[in-house]
Amino acid sequence: MSRRRSSVLVAGAALLGIVSLGGCATKGFVREQTAMVGQRVDVVANHVDQVDGTAKDALQRATAAGKLAEGKFLYQEVLSDDSMKFPVNEATLSPEAEQRLDSFVDKLKTENRNVYVEVQGHTDATGGKDYNYKLGEERAEAVRRYLNEHGVALNRIGTISYGPDSPVAPNDTREGRQQNRRVVLIVLS
Repeated sequence: MSRRRSSVLVAGAALLGIVSLGGCATKGFVREQTAMVGQRVDVVANHVDQVDGTAKDALQRATAAGKLAEGKFLYQEVLSDDSMKFPVNEATLSPEAEQRLDSFVDKLKTENRNVYVEVQGHTDATGGKDYNYKLGEERAEAVRRYLNEHGVALNRIGTISYGPDSPVAPNDTREGRQQNRRVVLIVLS
């Protein structure tokens, strides 16, 4: 029995030695894995810092551009009186509208030739939105062509159609719809 006891003790000691060695190997493995994860975390943290710095730079540039743009608006000319109101479904300038635009061109030439003009086309709310956006663009383009033919450089004129999206009057009356069929000229320096 003592032999058996010694065998069991030797086997137990061997098993204990193997378990303790396995524990050391596990600790070493954990240390290696922790070091690798730590390195990855450092890389990610550096990347986050770079993105954060880039975002802050972009915000600063956008804020500066916004401050610059605030001082650039000179005036707007709303061409929505009777001379510039467009007939339903039309983008043709009337003789009265051309006279009004002649005055506008003269004003641009005397005050400052180095301006940018945004021509905004608007429509009433009758008809489909896609059609109205196209019609608003045609109205703005008609004014753009006229301005260019009378001395305003094309690179100083931009057009945009708001279609029915920015009414100045309710679209439920004939007079309101007529007021909404208009062109607005925004002059920027």
